[in-house]
Parts: sequence; C-alpha cells; structure tokens
Amino acid sequence: MATKAKTGKKLVIVESPAKSKTIAQYLGEGFEVDASMGHIRDLPQPSDLPAELKKSSVGKFAVDIEHGFEPYYVVSPEKKKKVAELKAKLKDADELFLATDGDREGEAIAWHLLEVLKPKVPVHRLTFPEITKEAIQRAMAELRDVDESLVDAQETRRVLDRLYGYEISPVLWRKVAGGLSAGRVQSVATRLVVERERERMAFRAADYWDLLATLAPRAGADDDGAAQRFQARLTSVDGKKVASGRDFDDRGRLTAKNAVLLDETAARALAAGLADAPFSVRSVEEKPYTRRPAAPFTTSTLQQEAARKLRFSARVTMQVAQRLYENGYITYMRTDSTALSDQAVSAARRQASELYGPNFVPSRPRVYASKAKNAQEAHEAIRPAGDSFRTPAQVANQLRGDEFRLYELIWKRTVASQMEDAKGSTATVRLGGVAASGEAAGQDAEFSASGTVITFRGFLAAYEEGRDEVREDSENGSAGSAGSGDGGRLPALTAGQPLDALELTANGHQTSPPPRYTEASLVKTLEERGIGRPSTYAATISTIMDRGYVRSRGNALVPSWIAFSVVRLLEDYFHDYVDYDFTAEMEEDLDRIAAGEQAGSDWLSEFYFGGEGKPGLTTIVSGLGEIDAREVNSVEIAPGIVLRVGKYGPYLEKPLPEGAPEGTVPERANVPEDLAPDELTADKARELMENSGPEERVLGDDPLTGHTVVAKNGRYGAYVTEIIAEPTPEQLAAQPVEYYKNGKPKPPKKPAKVKPRTASLFKSMSIDTVTLDDALKLMSLPRVLGKDEEGNVITVQNGRFGPYLKKGTDSRSIGSEEEIFTITLEEALKIYAQPKTRGGRTAAPPLAEFGDDPESGKPIVVKEGRFGPYITDGVTNITVPRATPLEELTRERAVELLAEKRAKGPVKKPVRRAAGATRAKAAAK
Repeated sequence: MATKAKTGKKLVIVESPAKSKTIAQYLGEGFEVDASMGHIRDLPQPSDLPAELKKSSVGKFAVDIEHGFEPYYVVSPEKKKKVAELKAKLKDADELFLATDGDREGEAIAWHLLEVLKPKVPVHRLTFPEITKEAIQRAMAELRDVDESLVDAQETRRVLDRLYGYEISPVLWRKVAGGLSAGRVQSVATRLVVERERERMAFRAADYWDLLATLAPRAGADDDGAAQRFQARLTSVDGKKVASGRDFDDRGRLTAKNAVLLDETAARALAAGLADAPFSVRSVEEKPYTRRPAAPFTTSTLQQEAARKLRFSARVTMQVAQRLYENGYITYMRTDSTALSDQAVSAARRQASELYGPNFVPSRPRVYASKAKNAQEAHEAIRPAGDSFRTPAQVANQLRGDEFRLYELIWKRTVASQMEDAKGSTATVRLGGVAASGEAAGQDAEFSASGTVITFRGFLAAYEEGRDEVREDSENGSAGSAGSGDGGRLPALTAGQPLDALELTANGHQTSPPPRYTEASLVKTLEERGIGRPSTYAATISTIMDRGYVRSRGNALVPSWIAFSVVRLLEDYFHDYVDYDFTAEMEEDLDRIAAGEQAGSDWLSEFYFGGEGKPGLTTIVSGLGEIDAREVNSVEIAPGIVLRVGKYGPYLEKPLPEGAPEGTVPERANVPEDLAPDELTADKARELMENSGPEERVLGDDPLTGHTVVAKNGRYGAYVTEIIAEPTPEQLAAQPVEYYKNGKPKPPKKPAKVKPRTASLFKSMSIDTVTLDDALKLMSLPRVLGKDEEGNVITVQNGRFGPYLKKGTDSRSIGSEEEIFTITLEEALKIYAQPKTRGGRTAAPPLAEFGDDPESGKPIVVKEGRFGPYITDGVTNITVPRATPLEELTRERAVELLAEKRAKGPVKKPVRRAAGATRAKAAAK
C-alpha cells in the first residue's frame, strides 16, 4: 500500500469560528484552523433510535443500562456537513491538533472528534488559558494526549443528567403539569428559591423603637459647634441593651435575653426626658482599620459582580466573557481558580505601580487560595489576556457596550488584587445622659457612634467590590454603624467631655423578611454549597426561568406556585435528589472520576441500581406508590381557603363542607399572575374570594336553539358560552343505521361533538351585569356588514388586540368594542378607502427600547406581535418568555435572548418524505 505523501499541512480544530480566527493570526504557515461548532454528537432522543434498539436495554435512555451504561451517540443532523468538511481537510493534513477548551466539556469535544474523524496521522492535544501569541507558543511546547479521565467525568455527568431527567420528569407530568422538567442542579436551585419564599411567607414582622441623637462638643466662645455635629443611636437604657432588628426571630419574637423593647410611647417619653439632660462622652475606643482587596475573578464571582455592578444576568455575563476570550482580550472564563500566573502577577503589579505609584504595590506578590467547595480545573483566574495588560483606555476603540464594560471590570479587579491594603482607623464613641423630667425621669440612656477614616486608599483607588442586599439594609442598621457610618469622620472627643444634644428623634422600625435571591446571591449560594459547577449556573438559571419555575422582579427571583408543587413533590418522594449535601457529594464524586480515582460506569450503576444497602433511582421510581396529586398541588393560605395549582394556573378555593350535595361547585377565585406567593396573605386571599364574583351565572335559554347560555370566569377573563347537552339514548337510537359489507348492522356512532359558541365579554361588561341579549349578540359575531364593489364580504368582530374589520386577508382596527354593533357598511368602506398602514393600523410605538445590540449594532425594541410581545433588532426575533413580565424585562435579558436565538440558527422547515421512503439509521458510536 502506497504511503501518503507529506503535504506539510497541519489541521487545528477548535470549538468556535471566533476562536479559530484569533488563533489563526498567531500560527505560522502550514496551519489550517477550523471550528467544530461545539459538540459534533450527543445522545439522541429515545424516540429517534433505530427500531432494533428501541426494545433493547438502550431504548429507554439512549444509554445501555445493562452494559456499563455505554452511551449511544449520534452525530447531530446539523453537524453532519461540518464533520464531512473536517474529514476532507484531515485527508490533506500531516498532523491533527485538537485545541478545544481545557475543561471537561472541551476535553469531551476533543474525544468525540477523535472517535468520529478516526485520524490516521499523529494527533496532539493542546490547551491554553488565553488566546495570545505567547500562550499558544507555550501550549505548542506542552502537547499531550486526550485526558480519558476528564472525558469519563463529562460523559458520566451527561448520562447522569439523562437518567435523572428521564426518570423524574414524567412523574411531574403526571402529577403536576405537562412540559415540566427535573434536573440534578435546576431542581435544587428551584428548591432554594422556593424555600426562601416559604421563609418570607412564614415571616412575622416585629415593631421596635429607638432614638437618634444629633450632638456636638460643647461649644466654646470661638468654636463652631455645627461643624462638629455627629449622630449617635441609642444602645442601652439603665444598662440593658435596646432591642434592634437582629434581636428578633422570623416569627417576630424577641430572642435577646435582658433586652429592652421600646414601643412608641416609651421612646417618645425618653426623648422628651432627655431634651434638657446633660450629655457627656463615656468612652472612646480607636482601632486600626485594614481592608484587603478581593481575589481575582472566578466564573462564579464574575457572574456575581457583573450582576451587582453591571446589572448583567449570569447568561449575558458568560456570553460577553466568551466573546472577550475568543477574541483574545481575557483568559478562559470557566474557572474555579483564583491563582494568577507569574507573568500576570508581574503585569498587574507593574501596571498598578505605573498608574497609582510604587507605594500602592506591596513588597511581595499576593497569593490567593480558592475558597469554593469542590474547586476544580487547573486554570488561572479570569484576567486580561497577555503578559502585559491593555488598559480600558487602550481597548476603548476596539470594544464597545457590554464587552467594554465587562473588560473594564475584569481589568480593575485584577490590578486591584495585587495592590496594597486600604488603611485607616475606626473610632467608636459611647456617650450618655440621664433623663431629667417626665415619665422617663431618672433613666440612664447610652448612645454610640462610630466612624471610619481612610488614611491610605490602597486598592480602593482602583476597585471596590460590591455586595448583596442583607436583611439589615432594609431595617435600621446596627447601633455601631448608625453614627457617622462607614467612612464618616467623628470630631476629636475625649472621655468625660461634655456634649450638647441638638436634636433627639424617636424612630420606629419594623423587622424585614429574608431578602429574595438575586441571580448573584443564588450563584454565590450554589457555589458555597458545592452544588453544580459555576460554568453551568447561567444555563441553570435560564432553565428555571424558561420553565416558569422562577420569574424576575427587578433583580429579585420570585418562584411561581407551580414551583411550589414541583418542589413539594420532589421533597416528599425524591428527597435525596433535591438534598443539598447529597447533590454536592455527587459533584465530589464527579471530581474523583475526573482525577481517575473512580470509574464512571461503576458510579452510575450504584446511582441507578443502588448498592451497599442504599436504593438506586430506578428502585425509588418503581416503588413510589400512589401520589395524591391534589395534595401535592394544594397550599393552605388561610383557614378554609386553599390555593390549588391547576391546569390553567393557580386559583383559590373554599373546600366543600362534608355532606354537600353532589355536583356542588366550590367557591373559587383566580390568583393574579403578578402576585408573589408571599404577598398572598390570609387577608389578601379573603379579599380575592370576596371580590371574585360568581364562577358561573345562568343567563337563560337561546330562543332559537333552546341551549342554556351562561357567563363564566376564565383564566383569560369573563366570557359567555352555550351549554350543549350530550345526546340522549333515544336520539342515538334514532340515527340512521349503517351496515358492514356482510350485511350486519354497525354499532351506533356517537355524533360528532358540536363546538359551543363562545365570546369574551366587552371590557365594559361583567358577569354580574351581562344579560341574555348581550350574550346572544356577542355569540353572533362576526357580524356581516355587506360587500364592497368587487363582491368581497366585509365583517366586523372582536379580537385579542381589540375590535377590527376584515375583508379577505385585509384587517383594519376600529375605535371601540361598542362600535362592533353600530358600525355601518358605508363607514367600513371609508376606512378601507384610506391607505393601509402596517398591520392594518397605524404602526404602534415599541413597547420598550433597549439601545443597540452588542452583536448586530442595531436597535433592540420590544413589539406587540400576533403571539404576544417579542424582542427584535430588525434581523432576529424572539418571543418574550412567559416567565418574564414585560415591565421587568431588562436590556441584559433582551440581549441574552437575542444571542440565544442567533446561536440556534434559522428554524429549518421539515422535509416531506416521499411515500415509502425508508428511514436512515442513526450513526452509532
């Protein structure tokens, strides 16, 4: 056999076209760089398996559960052309370089390429933390083989997620609602959000009072007392601590022992008694203040900080970071490491010294250890790319919008991480006086104030880390910080120094419930608990929002009632699989597989079939027994009022008393979609029940048909309809008899069900006031007005967007619903004589505008469409998800949704197969 002639070509395969373009700039002649466009193959849907496999041990999951959990992979239909292109290029190459990302996902992509391309030339694996010339040169000097252990860990995770989802999701479909899904991380994340809402629902506020004093050192003849005034808050009365917000539990009970709880009367009496009392300084304590810079960004901390400072969602952050990485501006953005390379440390220290001065750089480099549970992957922290960093000013002409803002954030954090501590001093002053008069006479009141003065800004000159909302933010802060506050300056004071009380104010406060999760705080909690991987958090949060489990309200994440049902079912019947520690242990097991310490197939066998006395997932699913769906989907809101999660959404219901006549309909009320679960209090539930009106009201019988006409409350508002009775046995018997060919009579057929006429009420109507005549008019629509000169019929009717005329496919809006019954043919012809505007009506202004899209550069707007609001930049359109209320849609979410739609590519129309065409078998592993 002839030996293949050398061509001198070297094929390099990466994941994305953007990455391939950047890398191609740094490789010499002879290298050809191409992109696989992500994974080239995956597990198919079981329904797409070849017929002979559907009945085998592979058929349930596209995984052979009886033979080592071997996955059955197929090349994705949209990737077959790309695979053919790569094979053609490989034929002309002397060497193959697999340069996909260095994490488990990238390692798996490289392995799949090997398995499908089957190269007959030398194969090299290379990874680089950044796409720069220096990094690629170093990677070329450190070539290796594909890491089978990393591949095993990724494959185990993929199979695990298939087993978890395909076994548990069908239980949700049967007992909660169709279209729901369960997932190893998404279900736990949903549980976190639901549990926080439960805490808010169980929370009971407590009231407490205190005093705020405005004071100044006693002024001498030449002193300006006003210039030295400061504030202090009451901390104790007669030596006993004054209760503050942190002294109460979530049931509103005072938990601090020997604490004094002031009410309004006591607080005002004490303020009045102290009005003329002498005050003096009782103690002054001063301590040095030191604050260290935050570590460089990991995936998790980048998502958190971008959410706080830039208002980015986790997904937008990762999409923008991906573009910055692929274009050579930052290092790899999926990492748990806070470490910096020696070159990066030198670059950060050098830049800090040049920009802020040598005294802002410590004598020795700072070293950071990862604090994340289950930290993995030996990457660097996220930082600007290169052995020397480009400042934001240097990239301002190359980057724009979100890319520039995120680069600037990463640059600031990296440089600040190698700068000196911020230094200063914190002074805490205690002062007091004794009430001289009134009901509080003789009571000793002690106040405190604190102030921090920064004498050397250090890293703060470059960057200051944001923080999440804590409960004390919305209550009164601690007494110690209520004086001047952090960063404030107190006047020079000494013990025993007399003070003048310029003002004494009694202030009332109320404890606040635990704050809802934001994307930033949810990411932080998931990482701290070791649940999932930071690189998947963005997709997890998007999934639970798109599934309708969670919606955003401003920055807060609010769970839906259907999420309550899902979490309750999982807690009751699949407790381990939504247990926080159990889920974190699974992540640790995957780390051991990645390290080569355990085989993935053995672990999957124990997870699915059980072992060492522990049941597996299949055992638990098969032994579920009867699940009371009604119980799972019910939440008691108040005595005698239960919230039910139904097919068309949540509603309130008063259960029927025992002995109620059969057929009695319980009293019900719809729950407004924008009402958060913790806002559905007992009082609110009673209000909704009282204002709900009748569920159904009989209006009378249609004189023409004899059908009973009723008005009803529905999910989308009130409507009228007719009740068409089922045919009687006599009517069925009176039908014509049909016969088989052999002459025997066929069984009588049930006649086709007649669809009842239905119509929505006008906005001016209600169930209580609508009449039978109104209903018959509404159900008679559309109303025929007549024909135009060409013989086209013109009708008028009501629609989702209001009343309109219709002539063939030409629709025109009219003014009001009442005009439906008054408009004449002549008036309609006048409307049609006018020039047609877009959509048959004057183009409506956008529902929202979000500036230019960072990808297309075109303006992003939200418009009302036939199927609801949609986002568009004039090129790409995407419907606004149901879980995102239009009022709470942000620019970041709009950009994210458009980017997702672009990534999916255009929707391909199904190809109609010729009759008798045979189906090609899926490509097996």
